[in-house]
Amino acid sequence: MAFLGISGMQYSGEMFAGARIIVAEDSNVFTSMISKRLKELFDIDVEICRSFEELQLSYDKSSDPITLAISNINLPGAENGEALEYLVDLSIPTIVFTGTFHEGMRDKLMAKDIVDYILKDNIFAVDLLAESICRFLTNHRHHVLIVDDSATARALLSSRLKRYNFRVSTAENGAKALEILKANRDIGLMITDYNMPDIDGFELTRRIRSNIGSHELRIIGVSSSSNRLLSARFLKAGGNDFMLRPFIDEEFYCRVNQNLDTLLQIQSMRKERAVA
Repeated sequence: MAFLGISGMQYSGEMFAGARIIVAEDSNVFTSMISKRLKELFDIDVEICRSFEELQLSYDKSSDPITLAISNINLPGAENGEALEYLVDLSIPTIVFTGTFHEGMRDKLMAKDIVDYILKDNIFAVDLLAESICRFLTNHRHHVLIVDDSATARALLSSRLKRYNFRVSTAENGAKALEILKANRDIGLMITDYNMPDIDGFELTRRIRSNIGSHELRIIGVSSSSNRLLSARFLKAGGNDFMLRPFIDEEFYCRVNQNLDTLLQIQSMRKERAVA
């Protein structure tokens, strides 16, 4: 199965017929479109719940874990967001699919640690939803290393990445990062702070690039500094991207996705050349 997402995501691999996905949505138009698209793309038979009561019954009727839920904010019987609260309380990974959106709503959604949110305000909404689902179902393929001397910063980034279903390792300094990279050659992305006591982010990147190229490992630098020249220095040291803190979840996830998409594209091209 081959899939090309709107944002540039490419997936070529097995279908996800074993995934249990619940769609909590009362619109017949959208439930039909979602069901058809996910079956066509990924061979997924979704469970449709058109009310809060149906959602509760769907959860109670089977002991099989729910892989992912797609939920509108408001459902019949849960007009004040109770369905989303229910899913979050059960620790079920959830993508919100909604036509109601404003800044305050966005802040409330992100505070609930949802996987993603997709707006129903364009003709590509179902395709964007399909891509978000595909990313969640395949992100476990990616191993990400976080390097930061701040335990709080490591925990925050780790929690964000795990929410999206990535495998995560952490290092409290540059020396530990080099050790982890040597023992885990499957790590495809490293996110490193600039200001660290033993080996700063620049030096760490330089040392890594002497052995590991961008076709094997993407590197994103982060910093709380207001010095805008840090990005230039980091890129010249061999980094692939740079972000200034504080950054919002959507920007962070987009940058992570873009770098991993690029990594997979480079690796695919190298394999094709090797075969040719």
